Amino acid sequence: MTTKYIVPATLAIIMTIGASATYGHTGETHAERSYDPVNNEFGAYEPNIKPDRVIEVTMDDNMRFEPASIEVSKGDVLEFRVRNAGELMHEFVLGTGESLQQHAEMMKKFPGMEHDEPYMAHVPPGDSMSILWKFDKAGEFGFACLLPGHYDAGMKGDLAVK
Repeated sequence: MTTKYIVPATLAIIMTIGASATYGHTGETHAERSYDPVNNEFGAYEPNIKPDRVIEVTMDDNMRFEPASIEVSKGDVLEFRVRNAGELMHEFVLGTGESLQQHAEMMKKFPGMEHDEPYMAHVPPGDSMSILWKFDKAGEFGFACLLPGHYDAGMKGDLAVK
């Protein structure tokens, strides 16, 4: 095999491995994965937390979430059951308006970036995933799909913690 064939073949293998690593945990629920405790400006996660209630969220290829706006009470522990009703990969990421915007910009530069945080769900087409999260701080936050182009197309929602 000549060099002109080895380089493209090697790149194809690397890209396939990278895609598998990036989305290798799809189809699993957060209950099947172990996360270290997280406490940040929009809430907290601890292993073994139990939800007070469940909110069903649907994502689709129109680059929208349903519901697009969610209101919760400070102290609520929620389970977000996120369903991808589209034919494209989508994600559900909790954050502040600023952190979501910054992460969306970073994803444009590094579209294969790995994610593995308890406030993020990468959901393949036709699949579902759950996120458990405690809202221990009041404020105006959000959720979004940060895959390149999705955020800019309006795939984001508002989350008010009262």
